[in-house]
Amino acid sequence: MSRVETRNVTTEFQKDGLDEVDLVQANILAAGLDKKTVRVVNGLGKLMGSKEMVQVEFNKDKPTSKISASTPHISEQPWTLNNWHEHLNWLNLVLVCGLPMIGWYFVVSGKAKLTWQMALFATFYYALGGISITAGYHRLWSHRAYSARLPLKIFFAFFGAASVQGSIKWWGHSHRIHHRYTDTLRDPYDARQGLWYSHMGWMLLKPNPKYKARADISDLTDDWVVRFQHKHYIPMMLLSGFVLPCLLGGYLLNDYLGGLIYGGFIRIFVIQQATFCINSMAHYLGTQPFDDRRTPRDNWITAIVTFGEGYHNFHHEFPSDYRNAIKWYQYDPTKVFIYLTSLFGLSYDLKTFSQNIIQQALIQQRQKKIDRDSKSVNWGPKLADLPAWTKEEFLEKNRENDGLVIVGGIVHDVSGYITEHPGGEKLLKNALGKDATKAFSGGVYRHSNAAHNTLATMRVAVMKDNKETAMRFAQKRGERAERVERAHMN
Repeated sequence: MSRVETRNVTTEFQKDGLDEVDLVQANILAAGLDKKTVRVVNGLGKLMGSKEMVQVEFNKDKPTSKISASTPHISEQPWTLNNWHEHLNWLNLVLVCGLPMIGWYFVVSGKAKLTWQMALFATFYYALGGISITAGYHRLWSHRAYSARLPLKIFFAFFGAASVQGSIKWWGHSHRIHHRYTDTLRDPYDARQGLWYSHMGWMLLKPNPKYKARADISDLTDDWVVRFQHKHYIPMMLLSGFVLPCLLGGYLLNDYLGGLIYGGFIRIFVIQQATFCINSMAHYLGTQPFDDRRTPRDNWITAIVTFGEGYHNFHHEFPSDYRNAIKWYQYDPTKVFIYLTSLFGLSYDLKTFSQNIIQQALIQQRQKKIDRDSKSVNWGPKLADLPAWTKEEFLEKNRENDGLVIVGGIVHDVSGYITEHPGGEKLLKNALGKDATKAFSGGVYRHSNAAHNTLATMRVAVMKDNKETAMRFAQKRGERAERVERAHMN
């Protein structure tokens, strides 16, 4: 709904004496500022640049900040040799770029040999971390698409930390803000700012506090697993992300270095890049079968590398559905994993949107595309724009132009089509000056849609005593707009 429409609706409500939702209070509720939440600190809040981005205030319906206009934030300043280092988020730079560089150095230099056994081990460990992000961080905690028992939550928290993507609390909060402010400046990974920015740039650059935002995460901070992981994130990340794969590589394959490099550094690089693709490629490449007002798209390529998270257009329309893919042939192992855990009692209350609601969205989007395409096609004059002739006026006009014929209560000038008529000139000339409705509608030929469409481009008038017949004839052709134009013809 546009601002103008919103203002009009508000005016009508005020006229009717109905109470209006207080936008300030509603935004306070959405941000979770109406209640005290447990404060959990892991020592990285300031380094992550997250604290200044979530301490919001409200002015009317917008989060605001107290940034001085005379002192622009570093993100608003041009890059120079003196300040380039101030633009960067150094913690994320180390985690996203620095660590992979260490791993790739050992790979390129040949100091860490890759065997097929090590490749299998790294892939398996990759799957543990990946499913913990998609099924745990994303669908369980960020969207509450289902509920999980304690063992499964501990599994997600431990191996999710191994992916080095931040804590559940930080990840979930950022993602909820993304859904709340998709494709706006408050969106942490705003796809409108380019593929690179939405992929990695948003993490490597300091965000502008002017666009700070907040979402309610009281349910996350109420979860002791989330609190514990956030508080002890650094040791848990080091243990699950580096120490454990190193020890397993040595114990299982007698290759401690290989376990550390391929099961640690390289695996982390791959899983980070795969996850980033959800923020970038899933907003850039693919189709939009449910809604095209925002950037999310369905993309099977992204789904392959992200455990099924590529059906992003569906996800943004139905975020609390535990599925991303709803068709049997679409790749969504996360959905399958969640379902299997429910069979073993590890998860429950799997949420899905009704098929009727999903089908409505599909039909609405198809209709939107049809309406958009229809505007580029000449459908002929609208009935409401045509003059209404009496029988006497028709006969008089026919004396001036002997190419007129009536079909379905509508007068058509076929003089320029006589030689093109597929049924022959004689047949069409025989109908001139007459009502050829029965002949056109099956008495001689049961004409096709193409014939109806061609005829419609030749409209010149409507018979005054046959307006209802004309309306029904147009509706049979599928002219939806004519229904609302009935009043104009009366």
